[in-house]
Order: sequence, then structure tokens, then C-alpha cells
Amino acid sequence: MNKLAIVYWSGTGNTETMANCIADGARESGAEVAMLPPGEFSAARFSEFGVVAFGCPAMGAEQLEEDEVEPMFAGLEDSLGGKKIALFGSYGWGDGQWMREWCSRCEAAGANLYDEAGLIANDSPNEEAREACRELGRKLAAW
Repeated sequence: MNKLAIVYWSGTGNTETMANCIADGARESGAEVAMLPPGEFSAARFSEFGVVAFGCPAMGAEQLEEDEVEPMFAGLEDSLGGKKIALFGSYGWGDGQWMREWCSRCEAAGANLYDEAGLIANDSPNEEAREACRELGRKLAAW
């Protein structure tokens, strides 16, 4: 059984919906899941989990949320080498540039990124997006 941390921030509830669906899929596959806000995750906690999924919606000009997520993630970048990471989030405008940049940061830091494109949903995740999240959870449970 894999132990999965889902570390996320959600402004409108869309990324939270995605996080909950990922957790549901992972639990269905037997994983132990911890749901954590950014302030409760640090490099020291990586050793507690086999996989960490980070979630954040696109903010401003397609960037990570700057008060909680960006400082937490910037503090982790030197610790990402070899870690199993997945990224997800929602957006309401743009074309996903924030996710491409986030994935690039993980790859540059040497993370073992589950999907180099991340998982994104436009606005409120519809049933197809929620199922994609559950499927991601199932796959992360076995990764």
C-alpha cells in the first residue's frame, strides 16, 4: 500500500473538488491518504509519503497562489530530486501556462513527475474531469 499526501490550496472550491476526487480514487485502490494545506507540508515530510500530489489553481496572470503555495513550493524545490510528484489544478482563463511552468520547475529540480503535463480542469470540474482525478488517484496509489 502506498501512502499519498495531497497538498493543495483552493480559492473557489474547484481545486478542492479535484483533490477530493484524487483522494477517493487512491483510497479505492488501497492507499493511505493525507490531505494537507500548504502550511502543513515541508521538505522534512517527504519521507512520510511515497507520493505527493500538489494542487493549486491558476491565479492572476497564470501563476501559483502567492501567499501559501508559492512560498511552500519554492522552499521545497531543492528537495524534489527523485521524489514522486503529481501536479493538478483548475483554471478559469488562459491555456494552462501556470501548469506548464510548474511542471518545468519540478523537472528542473529532478523530481520524478508522474505526468509532465499535470492534470488541469477548466472552471468547476465536470464529471469527466472528476473521473480523470479519481483515475489519477488510483494510478498514484499503485505508483
